[in-house]
Order: sequence, then structure tokens, then C-alpha cells
Amino acid sequence: FDEATAWQAVHHYRERFREVGLYENRLFDGVGELLELLLTQQRTLYIATSKPAVFAVEIARHFDFARHFAVIYGSELDGTRTDKVELIAHLLEQERLAADSALMIGDRKHDLIGARRNGLDAAAVGYGFGSREELQAEAPTYHFQTLDELRRAFQA
Repeated sequence: FDEATAWQAVHHYRERFREVGLYENRLFDGVGELLELLLTQQRTLYIATSKPAVFAVEIARHFDFARHFAVIYGSELDGTRTDKVELIAHLLEQERLAADSALMIGDRKHDLIGARRNGLDAAAVGYGFGSREELQAEAPTYHFQTLDELRRAFQA
């Protein structure tokens, strides 16, 4: 596609996603319990997603997990901050967080690359969309194959 046609395709995708697609998501079993555990441990949680923030906020509201997060960071509709390196840097700057005080938990290589390039430890999770090979290639600090393994690590 040329750029104009590509943006037209993005517009059509977003139109459907806004009305239908974002409600077709689902939470992995056990995520709610993990979020509750992290809050009882007085951890401050953020979302850093390449999805447009407007969609990420609505997904979190609709599936009732927004209340667990201090702020939901996402990209802009014009493509700003779709790169995880840039997005995580923005989050750290906005929240005045030191990289050594944060952990990025992610299921794709982009999450792990964004963490590493910003000086954060990263936990790869195998219950998402990235393959084990994709995640291991980025040498995460931690790798949890299941949500239960991740939860147990926070209970230790």
C-alpha cells in the first residue's frame, strides 16, 4: 500500500475494533487474582501497550481491571509511541520512575526489548502470544511459562 491507502486500511480496522473488536478480548484465567495479590502487596501497576490508549482504557474498563492500574499508557491514534522502547521511556519519565525500581512483564519480544533498552528487568510470560523461542531470544531476566508460575514468584 501507499501511505494514504495504509492509513485508510487502519481507519477501517479501527472502526470495527472500536465497535466490536475490543469487546472480543478476554482475560486469561487467574489474571484478576494476580492483580489483587499485587495490590495487596502495595505494588503500583501500569499498563504499557502499543494499542492506542483510547482502546486500551476502554478494554480495561469493560473487563473491569482498570481499577488495578495507576495509569494506562498506550500509543496515540497518529502512531506516536507505538514503539515499546519509546512508550516505556515515556511512562518512566511521566511517572518519575527509576528503571531499577520497575519490572516489565510481557508476552512479546517488543516488551522485552523495550524493557532492556530502558534499563528495566523483564519477565517473559509464556501464556500470551509470543512463542518460547521469540521470548528466549531476548534473554529476559525471568521467564514464567504459566500464569500460576508468575503468581507463585510474587508470593515467594
